[in-house]
Amino acid sequence: MRWLTVLLGAAILAAIAAVVVVLPDNRPTAVDTPSTPSASQTKSLPQPTTKEYTDDCGTFELQGVKKYAITGYWITPSSNPCTWRHQLEEIHQAGGDTVIRIGYGLQYRTVTDGRILKDGEVDPRYTDCENCWNQAEQDLKAANPGNRIGRTYVYRTDEHFGPGLFRCPGMERTIEAGKRVYYRLITAPDGSDDSTCDFSSKAGTYDLILIAAAAEDSLKKLLELGDTFGVQVFPSLPVAPRDPKASTRANPEHLGTLTTLTRRLMQDYGARFKDRASLGGFYQPFELQLGATLVNNPTLQIYAEQHDIVEQELPGKPILVSPYMDARKRVPFGQTPKQVAEGFRALAKSGVGIIAPQDSRGTGKVGLFWPDQRDDEVDKRLQPLVGVTTYGTAYHGSTRDYYREMSVVRDQLVDEGYEVELWANVESFEPSATQPCQPQGTRGKTDKPRLDAAIAMTGRYVQKVVSYMWSDFFTCGEPALKDEVAGDVDRPIAVDAIRTSSAGQDGIEVRGYHLDSGTITLNWPGGSSELPITVSDVPNEAMAEGIVTAWVPFDWSQVPYGVWVKVGVRSPAGKEATEPLHVRVSV
Repeated sequence: MRWLTVLLGAAILAAIAAVVVVLPDNRPTAVDTPSTPSASQTKSLPQPTTKEYTDDCGTFELQGVKKYAITGYWITPSSNPCTWRHQLEEIHQAGGDTVIRIGYGLQYRTVTDGRILKDGEVDPRYTDCENCWNQAEQDLKAANPGNRIGRTYVYRTDEHFGPGLFRCPGMERTIEAGKRVYYRLITAPDGSDDSTCDFSSKAGTYDLILIAAAAEDSLKKLLELGDTFGVQVFPSLPVAPRDPKASTRANPEHLGTLTTLTRRLMQDYGARFKDRASLGGFYQPFELQLGATLVNNPTLQIYAEQHDIVEQELPGKPILVSPYMDARKRVPFGQTPKQVAEGFRALAKSGVGIIAPQDSRGTGKVGLFWPDQRDDEVDKRLQPLVGVTTYGTAYHGSTRDYYREMSVVRDQLVDEGYEVELWANVESFEPSATQPCQPQGTRGKTDKPRLDAAIAMTGRYVQKVVSYMWSDFFTCGEPALKDEVAGDVDRPIAVDAIRTSSAGQDGIEVRGYHLDSGTITLNWPGGSSELPITVSDVPNEAMAEGIVTAWVPFDWSQVPYGVWVKVGVRSPAGKEATEPLHVRVSV
């Protein structure tokens, strides 16, 4: 029962009461109590060395951080060189230490007269390199008249690569044309990437990968900014082509070519960035639904191939994935918490180091509610997805149920020797809005109270809380979500409460963010209590960074057995935690 032991300063709590406060369901205590999560792998962060940073984009503040519970954010590529600087300053000021980059996909293309097509038309992105395909085939035939190009792929990026990208410089090359730089790769269809570079001894059919890149390297700039602002960067792996018959799955026909491209990129990154403190790992962007069916999903083969390459070329750099969940009862693909936990296990065994499931509240596929709220009507913002109904009717379980089950499986996997972390990806948007945050799409602005509620539901079980995403969703609307967070960053957020005793005295232990002094409040049918915090700000190294522990004496005998108690926290300035914990006494 490791959850019932906690260090308070230098003293170990002397005893555990026979009755505990259980979060949040009806099962026996021994099942309900999760094993303790270990600290995050990503502790070795770059540290700013100056108070401010100045360049052509302005002067940027590197100190004065006000830390929020969310410490990582997705960002999108930008053509404006100053945009990322401002984004990383804002993320740094909010206490963020991680950014995850949205990336690009490998695409299979058809060719007519040597011209690259897209949806039946000539792709303007490759018109500056309109002779590239013909020249590649001519070079192959010069080596052996029987050589030919079998399949053609394209990959767009705003990066610029070094010589580590090429395996066979005699056949592969950089092509500068117009404002772009193109890279021509000639590869074997099976992904073997033969190091002999023998194109002449026998005829062969090869894949052409044509990369449309940039004159300057965006990743190098982003890593430099990461070093400056004390932020780790997770660049994106190339996204696999989708199966035309099932778009939610990767197409295994293109696995060989994807494997080669991934290997080449990792070799180049390894040559240039292996020792950069700001390179935290890599993001696997092909999105999957967590569930029992994931066990037999062929996409995991593609995951495993890419992840093996990363481990070979950049050992110690974890792969991060962020699958989504769907808890809706009225759709055939809705999954229970235990089914989602099975999918978590399958993902971890593919070589993933960090699994950050989308809480899926932003899409309306999972709801934020406590066990005693199953009969409550769903949040009006969820009604476009599930209708006017109750939480219990709409969903198989709440956000907290899903993360609890995944945390149990995660700890089992760690015991089996798998190095895997569970993060929470708290979605920072609403299912729909009259004013969407993006030019295309319907997702709209959310607010800080809803983010706080999601953190309260997930924080107990994870090693880190991140959010999709900073670009657009934290910056749109009036006031922008980033400004709401900045103005209310010190509001307490409770994530856990248990009954404990110290030196024979009954009490309650609360874990959460910003629990520095203030008051713990308890409310139950027919009673209430306000308890000044006397022991606080004790870091809990076993939980997400920023979570501390507060303990206060409290006589639990005054609370009737089986009733639900709302446990809140009030700061010395009078700020109440937005989302009180719903707990109850259980033997």
